[in-house]
Amino acid sequence: MINIRKVKIEDLDEVSEVEAVCFLEAEAATKSSLEQRINTFPHSFFVSESDGKIIGFINGCITNKNTIYDELFSDASLHTPDGEYQAIFGLDVIPEYRNKGIAAQLMNHMIDVSKLNGRKGIILTCKEHLINYYSKFGFKNKGISNSGHGGAKWYDMILEF
Repeated sequence: MINIRKVKIEDLDEVSEVEAVCFLEAEAATKSSLEQRINTFPHSFFVSESDGKIIGFINGCITNKNTIYDELFSDASLHTPDGEYQAIFGLDVIPEYRNKGIAAQLMNHMIDVSKLNGRKGIILTCKEHLINYYSKFGFKNKGISNSGHGGAKWYDMILEF
């Protein structure tokens, strides 16, 4: 049984471990950055649990911009609680739980919460091989992002409600 719930500060160690497994070191959020996110925008940070163990999560701040820019990743103070767009910084699922629909459950939860909170849409960046995955949720590819996060090539994606 998979349970999705809002993050708690007590989850920091487990969330940090999941992030380290899911992203390259240059792209992964640091433990202190994740702590900032948990403290600043817990209402848009959800974990997925199986038997009480965190196996994945989705998180991101709220912004009035319709694309992600690099400073958002590192500066939680840029979070705008009444902003128009929900940004997604990470959709993480540990390898042994992948291809079981958990990432989709987390994404659908974030979409539902974003709609309930009156957002205009959701924004994210992804690598080229994930464009089709996010398109299944209704995201549109806006092209190559200005983000240079982690030295990778990213694409801006937007889901408008």
